[in-house]
Amino acid sequence: MIPPGPLAEIWRGDILESQHLGHIVVCDASGDIVFELGDPDKTILPRSSCKMVQAIPLIESGAADAFGLTDRQIALACASHEALKIHTDAVQSWLRALGLGDDDLRCGPRWPEDPATARAMAVDGQTPCRYHNTCSGKHSGFLTLSQHLGGGPEYIDIGHPVQLAMRTAIEDLTQTTSPGHVVDGCSAPNFATTMRGLARAMAAFSSPSGNHARSKAMRRIIHAVQTRPEMIAGDGFDCTEIMRAATGGTVVKFGAEGVYVATLPAQRLGIAIKCEDGAKRGALIAVLAMLVRFGAIPPDHPTVTGRMRAPILSKSGIHAGHMQPAPGLVP
Repeated sequence: MIPPGPLAEIWRGDILESQHLGHIVVCDASGDIVFELGDPDKTILPRSSCKMVQAIPLIESGAADAFGLTDRQIALACASHEALKIHTDAVQSWLRALGLGDDDLRCGPRWPEDPATARAMAVDGQTPCRYHNTCSGKHSGFLTLSQHLGGGPEYIDIGHPVQLAMRTAIEDLTQTTSPGHVVDGCSAPNFATTMRGLARAMAAFSSPSGNHARSKAMRRIIHAVQTRPEMIAGDGFDCTEIMRAATGGTVVKFGAEGVYVATLPAQRLGIAIKCEDGAKRGALIAVLAMLVRFGAIPPDHPTVTGRMRAPILSKSGIHAGHMQPAPGLVP
């Protein structure tokens, strides 16, 4: 087993107060590793970082065409949204079009990730619904696929046709047999894979070729995410703002417990990052470092400097330190 390497440093004054360790794998379109840190064969849970892969059966099966899904809905199926109005309105409209309602979602109710929206709801005495769940777009996609396949309502069951399709898509793109699954935060199965496998899957999205169903599905998903980045997270939030700042159609997606992935079409690369301690902070700094390293985002863009080299302030606003990538990640 190869130990994790340094991803990010937290400096307070001139003292290195903390550091995040983890794993990075960057693969090219052929699936070969072009950069690695830590253990490329470490088994991880991709969590929400694999939602583009999970959207493939929705397109490939013909369900998206049968139900007339738009780019906005396909992007939402790949999202970990903040439950802004654009997200919750879209989910509710999607459910109505399916002849379904909030109770048909199996993701569970959850307070909006957007603090302002959550506060406004609390002040009004509202309680969260399932459509507020950050994964409700993915679950709407699952329901669409289930109706198309003639599956039953319990689409999160591991033996349901929807989840059988999920496992097949994940194993095909990662070129790795999953050692098993866990229950994700949204109650759906999440299939384990390796760092190398996850990077390989993201690289496959960078340059899908040919006219077969899989390539067409991947191109459609990438196009939807590229053109509707506001549906992936929301205005002002990390994934949306990074995609807006990046070049070459770059796509990024985070997952819980310190996972980040990226697809770089211009460079024909895929990136997978896992912060060993589960911190999103460390993974975010590392993915920005990789995007800078491979020329997918300008190093001086405010989205980069405000996140990758973010200042640390005291409660009264005094500059106390900064965060930065570990030495060597950015040439």
